[in-house]
Amino acid sequence: MLIGLQNVTFEFGARAIVSDATWHIQPGERIGLIGYNGTGKSTLLKLLVGQYTPSKGTVEKGRDTTIGYLHQDLLSFDTSETITEVALGAFERVRELEKEIEQLGIELEANPEDNDILIKYTDALHEIDVLDGYNIQHKAEEVLHGLGFTTADLARPYKEFSGGWRMRVLLAKMILQAPDVLLLDEPTNHLDLPSIEWLEKYLLHYKGSVVIVSHDKFFLNKMVNKIVEVYQQQLNFYTGDYEYYEVEKVQRVEIQQRAFENQQDYIRQQEKFIERFKAKASKAAAAQSIQKRLDKLDVIEDVQIERPNIRINFAVDKTPGKVLVDLKGVSKSYPKQVILENAFAEIERGDKIALIGANGKGKSTLLRIVAGMEEYEGERVWGHNVDESFYAQHQLESLNLNNTILQEVQECGTKKTDLELRALLGCFLFGGDEVDKRIKVLSGGEKARVALTKTIISKANFLMLDEPTNHLDMVTVELLADALTKYDGSIILVSHDRYFISKTANKIWEIVDEKIVEFKGNYAEWLEWKERMAKQKAANPEASKTAPAEKKQPKPEPVLAPEVKSGPNGPIDKELQKQIQKLQKALSQLEHNIETLNKEKVEIELQMADPAIYSDVAKFQTIEKAYHDKNALIRSMNKEYEIAFNDLVLLESK
Repeated sequence: MLIGLQNVTFEFGARAIVSDATWHIQPGERIGLIGYNGTGKSTLLKLLVGQYTPSKGTVEKGRDTTIGYLHQDLLSFDTSETITEVALGAFERVRELEKEIEQLGIELEANPEDNDILIKYTDALHEIDVLDGYNIQHKAEEVLHGLGFTTADLARPYKEFSGGWRMRVLLAKMILQAPDVLLLDEPTNHLDLPSIEWLEKYLLHYKGSVVIVSHDKFFLNKMVNKIVEVYQQQLNFYTGDYEYYEVEKVQRVEIQQRAFENQQDYIRQQEKFIERFKAKASKAAAAQSIQKRLDKLDVIEDVQIERPNIRINFAVDKTPGKVLVDLKGVSKSYPKQVILENAFAEIERGDKIALIGANGKGKSTLLRIVAGMEEYEGERVWGHNVDESFYAQHQLESLNLNNTILQEVQECGTKKTDLELRALLGCFLFGGDEVDKRIKVLSGGEKARVALTKTIISKANFLMLDEPTNHLDMVTVELLADALTKYDGSIILVSHDRYFISKTANKIWEIVDEKIVEFKGNYAEWLEWKERMAKQKAANPEASKTAPAEKKQPKPEPVLAPEVKSGPNGPIDKELQKQIQKLQKALSQLEHNIETLNKEKVEIELQMADPAIYSDVAKFQTIEKAYHDKNALIRSMNKEYEIAFNDLVLLESK
């Protein structure tokens, strides 16, 4: 066990978070910690790291266990250091060794005959080599690039970045520390799709254990092999991913419900016997015996309804024309970035479009152009009978701070009763008396949920949604996705929640080379198409260079090229065979070069062991530098070999 809870009870005031809970995190586990908002998921993580102390029970931790904890409170950290320097803070021991080696080098120059200093110097060099300390800059830059930072960003001060980007830097630092246990509280909230995909690939090969709190089903399904559910102050354990949990949970509830009903039938029968015969002398002893058995009975609890069985329903007042929005020759740029250049696109009645792409590519800008909230060049033609509603978090200032939550949604002009409005607000996590809270006392996330509720009851036939699933739990995301699937109107949305996109979108828009590229199909079909295009490009990289430019059309649609088969699967493609032979030759040359470099490395190692070299500081430093340069070259060539080998496997599979 790395870390865990043993018979832990913890309360906030009179409210119990967990009662007599036991949970042991083992090496190699990837755990999804789930539960409705407010059930105590983040509190459990704080218990594990010692920020909270349980009222009963113990928090257990291995003597040498290291823990990394990513959470929102980290955003209070501030510094003028570059983001690379912040990330390099993960390598504390290496940085200490660097300073130590520098100081020892100065001392050796002054005292070249001092054997004690020389031993300390060589020991420090050996330790930094064991820690792979000469590659920490490369490692830090690789992780920061993976999380979406550009090369130019790496030299910028940490304090210049917004909260979401700061959280990425701190995530990078935590990843580079490589603790035994990573505790990640909503890690995808501040990431775009490419960064989420990079993080998935990284964590799938992470050697430590990972605990993830997330409302992103897609992310959990790919990442976890165990689910820990916080429910009714208890921890329930499921071995499998989130989909397994959903199926298994239903089965467990059904079994418990049947067991509860059977036990209740038994109790009623026994109580009837007791009531009937307790006054009869001949049966009194038997009645008392049955009563004692009932008193000792381990009572099975009824399965309570976890959330009200409510569905979010959109109403549409009027039907728009065939085309809702027509973008003609639209251009948009900022001083240092071009977003769109002479772009064309149409949104038709019934379209449910997801805008896909990395942060900074202009998704939200395009959404605002569609909504008429952003200046641009070109033409945006609004269709007939379009009744739109726009949702984005920066729209929160339009809320009346003096209204209660219920009053705010009442003012939308809907004919819904207060009971219906309360039910809808309940879906967005405002239950009971919470609807009487003033807008001015709400957090940013709570205000966002109020604004989203107002969007839903607006009766618009065209919705524009910018990250609508932020601040929602999984149940509410599911309800919203179901509602948008059944919605009779049209939608264009930006979201990093792939489950939500896959449930709602029937078209994908992507900004590529300052153009809007449209794919007619859902998210899964788009992923398959992208993968197929990537394979074809890898198989025939020259084709993409010589292919004719795509014509500018109002509705560009990806054209799927036919797959090229070779060998036993079909006719052999000569161009493909040439590429395979070229890669085979390159691999052979790389193998030869790596073998030669390894021989040269052995020769250097022999020189380093020579007492004559060892005792001469200048010569030793020269040889030591050659040794590390050779190591770096071998690593680089091995990486080149791995890439070439993977490319060869891909081509040969065609």
